[in-house]
Amino acid sequence: MKKRGWIVSILVILVLAIGGIAYMQITKHDSNTPVTQQTKADSKQTKSSINLVALGDSLTQGVGDQSKNGGYVGIIKDKLASTYDIKVHTSNYGVSGDRSDQILTRLDKSTKFQNNLKSADVIVMTVGGNDLLQLLQKVAFASSTSEITSSLNSGSKTYDKKLNQLLTQVRKYNTDAPIFLFSIYNPFYVYFAHVDSLTDSVHEWNDTSKETLSKYGPAYFVDVDNLMSHGQYTTKAEQAKLAKEDAATNSQNKLTQKVTSKIMSESDKNLNKYISTDDNFHPNHLGYEKMSDKLLSVMKTNNSWLNK
Repeated sequence: MKKRGWIVSILVILVLAIGGIAYMQITKHDSNTPVTQQTKADSKQTKSSINLVALGDSLTQGVGDQSKNGGYVGIIKDKLASTYDIKVHTSNYGVSGDRSDQILTRLDKSTKFQNNLKSADVIVMTVGGNDLLQLLQKVAFASSTSEITSSLNSGSKTYDKKLNQLLTQVRKYNTDAPIFLFSIYNPFYVYFAHVDSLTDSVHEWNDTSKETLSKYGPAYFVDVDNLMSHGQYTTKAEQAKLAKEDAATNSQNKLTQKVTSKIMSESDKNLNKYISTDDNFHPNHLGYEKMSDKLLSVMKTNNSWLNK
């Protein structure tokens, strides 16, 4: 197919751009029905305080949050405290750049990490984005679409195995606390809305995570893919217009590494209002607010963590 060459070229450019972003970070060191808020009459049956343990990658660390308050971890702490009138203690074990196996290694080596998990009432996780990035770096120079598809399928199985290992260890230290796992998203959608291959890869990665997570209940998938990928472009009409404009601007002849690097490094604008202008990759404070709202909605619907 004629599309094969430019799809591969776009993947190469995206990987180089993402790799630069990751390097800078290292060097810089839906359908949930809310339940009603607990009344004071129910307070004898509910906890007065909870321990929330967050583990994962840069999204748990809070990279991109201008408030420097730990991204969604700091925000959900305040939202839970005000919603349920309880004290919320948080432990943040997010490290930028970590893949699923690296998160597992940290857990296996840290007694403090293990003990905090044992006492957790709620466990929140972000994982998978860096695993997918590593795979895209390997397949970016593939010669055909079929080779890319084959590699992605194989990589998804490998990731599934690693995610199972991580979740098994989490459950080793805590069998009861509900796990809330965030989906990954495509931070480059608004720049390359016409490139379906990257979007499809993110969708497939999320499907794998959701299916695997279901084996370790109580566990709930917090899907922020459409929310964070599309940003303010929420309707099909807006997304179609964005894809048309993008295809016209980023044609095969005009799309180069230089152009892509320029787009990703522009700090004076961002087409997605939920993404940080520092790197055009991580959420900004508003993005973390939106993620926390989604998390709170899922926690309200599945609120066994609140019971004594």
